[in-house]
Amino acid sequence: MVKGLLGNAPLRRVRAGAMVALISALLAGCGGRPYGTLIATAPDPAAGNVDLMVATTRAPVVQPAGVMFGGTRGSGYDFADIVVSIPPTHRPGEVAWPSSGAADPSRDFAVLRADRLTLAEAKANFDRRVRAAPGRRVLVFVHGFNTRFEEAVYRFAQIVYDSNVKVAPVLFTWPSGGNVTDYVYDRDSALFSRDGLEKLLQFLADDPNVGSVSVLAHSMGNYVAVEALRQMAIRDRGLPTKIRDVMLASPDIDVDVFRRQIATIDASPRQTQFTIFVSRDDRALRLSSLIARDSTRLGALDPTKEPYASMLKESRVKVIDLTSMSSDDFTNHGKFASGEVVEAIGSRLASGQQLNNGGGGVVESIGALAGGTIGLAAGVATEAISAPTVLTDPTRQEKSVDTAQDSVALEPINPGK
Repeated sequence: MVKGLLGNAPLRRVRAGAMVALISALLAGCGGRPYGTLIATAPDPAAGNVDLMVATTRAPVVQPAGVMFGGTRGSGYDFADIVVSIPPTHRPGEVAWPSSGAADPSRDFAVLRADRLTLAEAKANFDRRVRAAPGRRVLVFVHGFNTRFEEAVYRFAQIVYDSNVKVAPVLFTWPSGGNVTDYVYDRDSALFSRDGLEKLLQFLADDPNVGSVSVLAHSMGNYVAVEALRQMAIRDRGLPTKIRDVMLASPDIDVDVFRRQIATIDASPRQTQFTIFVSRDDRALRLSSLIARDSTRLGALDPTKEPYASMLKESRVKVIDLTSMSSDDFTNHGKFASGEVVEAIGSRLASGQQLNNGGGGVVESIGALAGGTIGLAAGVATEAISAPTVLTDPTRQEKSVDTAQDSVALEPINPGK
C-alpha cells in the first residue's frame, strides 16, 4: 500500500543519489586536465615520436594559444599535422599529461609540431605517410565524450606508440565540449559529425594509395563511427572492402539502437569485422544508462546473456570482455588503452589479419590477461575539486574563429554516387 502511494519515488531517489555520486567522481580532477599544451617545444633525443594526421569538425581557436581547436562546432572541415613526443620515462597504457603551456619532453607528452593544413597539403602529407606504412595500412581513431582536443591527440599518440604497429594514424576529432555536464551537447555534436567521418572514410576507401583501413572508436565516439558506417552501407549498398576492422571500445550506444544499426549494415554482404570491447564494471557507462532511463549500453552488456548473445551471434560481432581486468582508473572506462590490449591489437593488425579470424587472435591473447592487473591512466583523474567545472573550466573562455574561407566545406554527399 505504501509502495502504491509513493509510486517509484524511492527508486528515483536512489537513481538520483547514484547519479550525483558518479558525476562528482567524474568531475574530479578537471582542473588538472591538459589545456593550452599544444605549444611546440624542442625535442628530447631520448624520446619517441608519433606523427598524427588530424581531421576535425571542431572550430579552430585563436585564443588562448596552445589550444588549436576547441569544443565549438566548426563551419567546415579542418586538417592538421601534429607530432607528439613520447617521454623516455613512458609506461605502456599511461599518458604523462603536461600540466600547462609548453611541456617538458623528458617527462611529459609534448608537441614538437602542430600545423593546420589546407586540403591539398593534407592529401599530400597523408599520401606520403601511407606509402611508407607496411601494407599501406591506416588506423583511424574516434575519441569519446568529455574529450578536449589535446586529450584526443595525446591519447591516440599513446595508443599508436604502445601498439608498436607501423600504420598511417589518422585522428578524427569531433566537437566534444570537454565537460561532464555537456552530455547532451556532445551527443548532438556526435550526430553533427557523422557526415564528416563518412567523408573521411570514403576518401580513404577511394584512395589508391591505401591498402586497408581499421577504425578504433571509444565511448560516444562509437555513435559517430557506427552512424557513419551505417550511412555508407545505405548509400553504397555495403561497406568498402578496404575497411577491414571496426573496433568499438566501451561503446556508449543503446543496445536496441545498435541492433538496428548493425542490421542495416548487414543488409548487404560485409567483410568488415566488428569487435566490441565491453566491461560490466564501467562506471561511466553506468552514468550514461541512468541518464538514458536505464537503457543498456552496448559497452556494458553481458555477452553471455540473452537476448545479447543471440544478437551478437546473428550479426557476427565479436566481443572482448575486459570486466575482470583491473584498472587504476576509477571509471573503468579506458581499459582498452592499456598497454597489453593495444599491443595485442597492434600485433594482429601488423600481420595484416583481422582481429578475430582464428588461431590465437586478439580475443585469445587478451583473454589470457583477464586475470592480471592492468595499470592505466585513462583520461579522467580522481582528485577532489572545490568548484563546479562549469565555473572553473578554461574552455568556457575559448575564442573560436569563423574559418569558412580556409576550411573545407562539408557539402552533402551525393546520394547517387
